[in-house]
Amino acid sequence: MPPLDNEIGWSRVRTVAEAVEFIDAMGFCMLFAVKNVALPSLYYAVRRGKKFAWDAEMQRLWGWKDELPRRRLAFYAKYFKARGTFISRKYLPYFLADRGAPTAAGEAERFYAAGRITHDALLVWQALAEHGSLATLELRHACKMDSRAGNKRYKKAMQELQLLLAVVHCGTEQETAAWASGKFELTVGAFPKQAAAARHITAAQGRAALAAKYRELYPAAPVMPVARLFGWSKADTQGAWRAVAAAPA
Repeated sequence: MPPLDNEIGWSRVRTVAEAVEFIDAMGFCMLFAVKNVALPSLYYAVRRGKKFAWDAEMQRLWGWKDELPRRRLAFYAKYFKARGTFISRKYLPYFLADRGAPTAAGEAERFYAAGRITHDALLVWQALAEHGSLATLELRHACKMDSRAGNKRYKKAMQELQLLLAVVHCGTEQETAAWASGKFELTVGAFPKQAAAARHITAAQGRAALAAKYRELYPAAPVMPVARLFGWSKADTQGAWRAVAAAPA
């Protein structure tokens, strides 16, 4: 695992309720620690430096990435560095505003017309809008991406939509005898209150809220690594920093 420099001191997490408490306190965190991603991880809060082993504790942790979003206790998708990321319900609206993510039903065609998503991502989005949450094989079939080449297209489209925060991982389904397949749902359907709240937050306000939370976690964090982490320009990051500095204590 990567170094523990980014981990935050926290009492050991053993239950679902404690996992939610940790995510809510962090605002956003990784499932596992990731190199060059300066964020805390739920893995460390559970394992506390124990050697990696696929034991009951690890299986419980692995299951939370399905259970928490399925129960609407936290958002989960491959977001930061396209790796497993939890976002608390409180901070999800700020992420949606910052990303200019979809916040209402029926926006797929608008995003496609604006060049913000590819045609394959449009097909996946439309299938989820029509059918609701779907497991991977069902979703690929609905998009006519059943072939090996289609699977590559599907994976790229799904990652594209996760980076846009348009979809949320919402559990698994045992579609074959192999590993269970991931299930996905549109974020606006899974977290409607957060999506509605995001409509009243500007991108600049979203960045300021995220920057404030990040500075709370890492007070000494320099500007440019934060810009790279969130995908912000230097000017946007400096603007967010100024907004944090100007906010009342």
